[in-house]
Amino acid sequence: MTAYDPSNIFAKILRGELPAHRVYEDDRALAFLDIMPRAPGHTLVIPKNPARNILDIDADDLGHVAGIAQRIARAGMKAFAADGITVQQFNETAGGQVVFHLHVHVIPRHDGVALRPAATYKASNEELAAAAEKIRAALKNL
Repeated sequence: MTAYDPSNIFAKILRGELPAHRVYEDDRALAFLDIMPRAPGHTLVIPKNPARNILDIDADDLGHVAGIAQRIARAGMKAFAADGITVQQFNETAGGQVVFHLHVHVIPRHDGVALRPAATYKASNEELAAAAEKIRAALKNL
């Protein structure tokens, strides 16, 4: 397996070198909106410790990321009046991984509404800011 590359885009977001619409952060994890959402509220949850994917992450960090993903899922359900949640996590190129820092996709869903195809729609800054505020507000009330 290839080693972790600290120049990946999510590592740059963690270091503050690139902007992100952050919705949750603690000492071990960060949750922020996907700039190419497959549905409104599409959020990514990542560990702060370097981890290429599920194959090399520390088990405690993976458990923490899973717990935060659950909190984000609950907030997404509320914030977007969703009917369900899709949770996805990809590993290595053959598994569909594009950014090689472990990340969990948490996507609010509505009955009868298909996900946008991956990497086909870039949300505006205003759209992302509004979605982030909805999720942050919902997290306060969980």
